[in-house]
Amino acid sequence: MQKQILLIALMAFFIVPLSSQDLKIIPAPENLSIQKGNFVIPDRFTVNADEEFTSALNMFFNRVNQHGFSSEWKRSWFLCSPDLEIIKEPQIDNGNPEAYTLKITSKKIVLKAAGKSGVFYGLQTLSQVMLNQTSENTKNRTLPALTINDAPRYPWRGIMLDESRHFFGKEKVKELLDWMAFYKLNKFHWHLTDVQGWRVEIKKYPKLTTVGATGNLSDPDASAKFYSQDDIREILKYAQDRFIEVIPEIDMPGHATAANKAYPEFSGGGSEKYPEFTFNPGKEETYAFLTDILREVADLFPSEYIHLGGDEVHFGNHHWKNLPEVQELMKKENLKNLQEVEYYFINRMADSLTTMNKKLMGWDEIVNAQTPVEESVVMWWRHDKKDQLQKSLENGYTTILCPRIPLYFDFVQHESHESGRRWAGEYSTLKQILHFNEYFEETITEYNHLIPGIQANLWTETIDTPERLDYMTFPRIAALAEAAWSTNEKPDYQDFLNRLKPSLQLYKKAGISFFNPINPDSTPEIKGPAK
Repeated sequence: MQKQILLIALMAFFIVPLSSQDLKIIPAPENLSIQKGNFVIPDRFTVNADEEFTSALNMFFNRVNQHGFSSEWKRSWFLCSPDLEIIKEPQIDNGNPEAYTLKITSKKIVLKAAGKSGVFYGLQTLSQVMLNQTSENTKNRTLPALTINDAPRYPWRGIMLDESRHFFGKEKVKELLDWMAFYKLNKFHWHLTDVQGWRVEIKKYPKLTTVGATGNLSDPDASAKFYSQDDIREILKYAQDRFIEVIPEIDMPGHATAANKAYPEFSGGGSEKYPEFTFNPGKEETYAFLTDILREVADLFPSEYIHLGGDEVHFGNHHWKNLPEVQELMKKENLKNLQEVEYYFINRMADSLTTMNKKLMGWDEIVNAQTPVEESVVMWWRHDKKDQLQKSLENGYTTILCPRIPLYFDFVQHESHESGRRWAGEYSTLKQILHFNEYFEETITEYNHLIPGIQANLWTETIDTPERLDYMTFPRIAALAEAAWSTNEKPDYQDFLNRLKPSLQLYKKAGISFFNPINPDSTPEIKGPAK
């Protein structure tokens, strides 16, 4: 015992003190200070924590053990001093459930939080502190004494994945959820229906998946790929354990081709470029059909939101003017043009959601439909239409910021890349994402009460393989997390790249096909299909 104490003392004496810059944490904590001393990482942690934190602790130890540690944990006996103590403290950051404090001394680690999510996020930070320790000798690893006080900038920190155009499957979604949790992202917007495929089982309408789930953007004849309701429940549980809310999107009245392939009686037609693109807004049967679908979706997903799309209807509503049912609807409801028909449809479906105790979420076109402000959330995506953002906010809509530039991850991320989207030559760089809040500082400051956060969108027109999905996501997901969580008003790009280095190593170990912004030539572009 005396030899062990002497060894620990000598280790503490010879360790070079760290600065806060040496701790490569993403997203950067709100406040971090380094103190004197070091905590020696034991092989077997004793933990003092309530039973409700067992799942979070298991995930924490699984994470660090995947990357070179071999730590176990057990609950400490009463009156024994633990290595790790977790304390619920309701007053932290005025009761913000996501806030936490982390204190490491030479004797133990203490994590305090107001809620379970705060404990979870504190453990994510602790895992990054541990994974910063690169010594090959796990017996001699230590943590610096430090104090972290942390809370997020935004309550909405999201990623959207489009699985209609290309389907990736349950394990890939879980992997994305794991990395979201690691970076403290908490909203997963799941784009499950569109032109190319219907990806969620609806028991009342089985042809939505037996017929509507066939094909994808690259191969119209591909076999049906979709998630059963049991699959959905499994993924929802996986997300819930990681404090991630899952918001389903069922696109309407446009982007409805896959559904119309399965049930053509509800089609409102389309255009030459976008055939069978819309639902028929003049048929009462259409509203019954869609309400039945949304009722199953509402029962399946616990989120208070269902996203109904509502975008780009003009791509394929040309045929409406020739439909007798639509002409009759226009007369009956005194609708002057097809745009007003579209707005009527959106409000009808919003009313249906209200009866299910759900709120409407939609793309920024729904602002023009004047849906109920208190029951609607707008996603502003058209970066070239800042007047639409202004209109949304001036009308009092809760508005999530997800503009194409820089938050569409299907856009090219480096000047040398050829595969992916550009907009008038612009693309989505890591640096732009990092500095997002600076670009929109004036709007965010003025309408802070209406902007809950930001979201990146992974459209998959040009993403057809898991490797390509990785390449377009990593490391931009880390910059997104930094912008969504960190309260640093003027982030330094070189500092961020320095803090990114451990993440790049983790990606490599995990088999992630990432882009290296520090050394682009080391990770050649993984190309996708032309849009």
